[in-house]
Amino acid sequence: MSDRNQKLPPFSVNLGVLLVALVLNIAIGAVFIPPDTLLRIVLSRLPFMEIAADWPAHYEAILLSIRLPHAILILMTGAALGSSGAAYQGLFRNPLADPYLIGVASGAGLGAVAALTLSWPQSLIGFYLIPISAFIGAVLTVLVVYNLARVGNLVPLTTLILAGVAVGAFTSAVTSFLMLNDNEQVHRAISFLLGGSPMAGWNPVLAALPYMLLGMGALSLLGHPLNLLQFGEEQAKQMGLPVELAKTVIIVVASITTAVAVSFSGVIGFVGLVVPHIIRMVWGPDYRRLIPLSILLGASTLLAADLVARWVMAPRVLPVGIVTAMIGAPFFLWILRRAKAEVFW
Repeated sequence: MSDRNQKLPPFSVNLGVLLVALVLNIAIGAVFIPPDTLLRIVLSRLPFMEIAADWPAHYEAILLSIRLPHAILILMTGAALGSSGAAYQGLFRNPLADPYLIGVASGAGLGAVAALTLSWPQSLIGFYLIPISAFIGAVLTVLVVYNLARVGNLVPLTTLILAGVAVGAFTSAVTSFLMLNDNEQVHRAISFLLGGSPMAGWNPVLAALPYMLLGMGALSLLGHPLNLLQFGEEQAKQMGLPVELAKTVIIVVASITTAVAVSFSGVIGFVGLVVPHIIRMVWGPDYRRLIPLSILLGASTLLAADLVARWVMAPRVLPVGIVTAMIGAPFFLWILRRAKAEVFW
């Protein structure tokens, strides 16, 4: 890390980038809303603010009912994936780890596709059938992987990865089987698996917000244990860290945070892989700072990707996961090449 990068104020820079990404995401669309008008519309909704409504009426409807809740949901999803990815990379001591390493994505995909393709009594839970099913699928998959990997009171990380690969392959196969047997819902299922959120409006924002905030807050507090784990489990024990408890807490919090994000926004790849690596390269590996910064940059990254997804084939909207994959895959290959070069030399 260069001296120039060390002098960059990390939180100021990332807050500024997030603000720009948020404004652009909300302003740009089929109807462009000038940023100053955005600010005045938002301020006009605050108590004790007297601002004359001299903007077109449809601006307010588009902003408050469509774009603002969508942008906030995307922002929270990117933040959750960024922080979870940083936690997984710290836990496995591997910059190539991501939030889906132990089956969260495949489990959520199976739950969502099951909700779409099976004849369930949808009237019981109505609008939230897909995210509830995705969340249940994600959590159950992680529980199965965790129990398969556990050896007595220990959870070897290598075994955890192998169990995640095996269970993920099985759940993906079941997902494909369900999709092949219900042609009517294939498009919606593929859209979810590529990061096409089935949710709109303020309801999903309000439903996901408390869980994502709790998860990201807890992950931010786990920076010190993650720093100790970088020295290896034996040395971390000698430093007084209850290693198995710390690993379990990190796995549970990161997995649930990821599961909530995926449940409401679909399966979006590469954000949790790329964002923590960028933060680590620019501002260093201290997890007490890396996780909060990954929250900010993850939010900015997904807001930018969502804007590209809405713009590139307008008026059609691409699933945002396609955009993150097209950008993230080359970056992943660059990380891999860099890691191989370091090992070789």
